[in-house]
Amino acid sequence: MEQHEHTSFIKTWQQLVVVVLLSFVVPVIVIIMIAKLVTGGLEINQTSNPALDSKLVAERIKPVASVAVVDASKPREQLAGEAVYKATCMVCHAAGVANAPKLGDKATWGPRIKEGFAAALANTIKGTSRGMPAKGGNTDLSDLEVARAVVYMGNQAGAGWKEPAAEAKKQ
Repeated sequence: MEQHEHTSFIKTWQQLVVVVLLSFVVPVIVIIMIAKLVTGGLEINQTSNPALDSKLVAERIKPVASVAVVDASKPREQLAGEAVYKATCMVCHAAGVANAPKLGDKATWGPRIKEGFAAALANTIKGTSRGMPAKGGNTDLSDLEVARAVVYMGNQAGAGWKEPAAEAKKQ
């Protein structure tokens, strides 16, 4: 067997320095190029990206709900009939849910109008077995607000009922 002499490709110290430097620089450049290729050259610049606008970010991360603390002993302003209708009654009476008489439908409101305002108000405050919940499901409403809503809805169907006046404030 013959002995083969092994010779190095690096003959001088300058060649050694070049090889060592390239062995670190080339992999770094390759990694950077791969990262750019994968991210599509994505650069995050907060001034040019509207999704990173501080107002929009605050809107996206705001709490889902909040708590409003009110003084229950403080008297609140009584709502008008139309406002009560829009806030509570409209849910059922606009679409006729559970056979609720639609607003302004004279045919379905006719028998209720013939019974009179007092009967309609009593049914609204206490609820009925036909699906009408007490106070339309909003027990926070005062009897005066419910009465105003009944007058508003009845009058839309031609009842001609007079809206009840607010109670005098006690001092």
